[in-house]
Formats: sequence, C-alpha cells, structure tokens
Amino acid sequence: MPEVPVEEYVCTRIRRAEQALMAHHEGVLRGYGLTMTQYTVLLTLSRDDGMSGAQLARACGVTQQSMATVLTGMQNKGLIDRQPSPVHAKVLIATLTPDGRDLLDRAYQEVIVLERALTDRFTPDEHRLFCEFLDRATATLVEQTPAHTR
Repeated sequence: MPEVPVEEYVCTRIRRAEQALMAHHEGVLRGYGLTMTQYTVLLTLSRDDGMSGAQLARACGVTQQSMATVLTGMQNKGLIDRQPSPVHAKVLIATLTPDGRDLLDRAYQEVIVLERALTDRFTPDEHRLFCEFLDRATATLVEQTPAHTR
C-alpha cells in the first residue's frame, strides 16, 4: 500500500483548521475576559438554560472537575447563578444571569463574523457539501475512537 504524503492527510487538515478556529475564537474572547470553555458554557445555557455541572462538562468536552472550577469562576463574575436542583439537593443547576446573557450577546456578535466569512467563502452547494463532509468526517472520527476513551 503506498504511503500517503503528510500534506495530504485529512487529519492534518482537520487539526490545522481546528487550531486556526481556536486561535481566532480565543483571540476574540480574550477581549471579553472569556475563555473558550466559559463562552461555550454561556452559549450552551443560552440554548438550554438550567443545566448541571456534569451536563455542561459533557457539552463542553471537559472533565467535571474542570467544569466545577469554571462554573465557580463564572458565578463569582456574576455571569451565571447556581441553585440546588429541585430533584437532587447536592446537584447545582446553572442558569444565565442578565450580565452573562449580555456578555454572550456582545461576544457572539464578533464570533459570528467568522461563521459568516466561512459561509461566504463557498457557494450554497459547496457549503452544503462541505458541512456534509465535515459531518461524515466527525462520524468517522467518533467511530474510530476506542470506546474506553470516549
């Protein structure tokens, strides 16, 4: 089987794209005093307010211990509020505060500029296909990941 040159690796391209995306977002979010994880928490709560730390950790792809630290910091900044769950008193449910929603709205206006620029880079058919290809690549990556590491 012929060896594929490194510059043709799909995984290399995905990694470079992800690194460029993260660098962009981190640069934008730094101006708002947010990390990528904090921004993702705000965005997630804006779509489904009232989540536990465990749910947010899964949504953000971090450990529960890391998320606990992130949520404490966000609560101290007044971006979220946490109250005991009506179902499990030991579980705290995070919700957005008005300040958190305002900060998210302002940061989102800058982050969405990149989304629009990427969309504009392709014709509508290319954009649809590109998204389909990314979804298929993601599904393959998930399928190929050993179950014990997921």
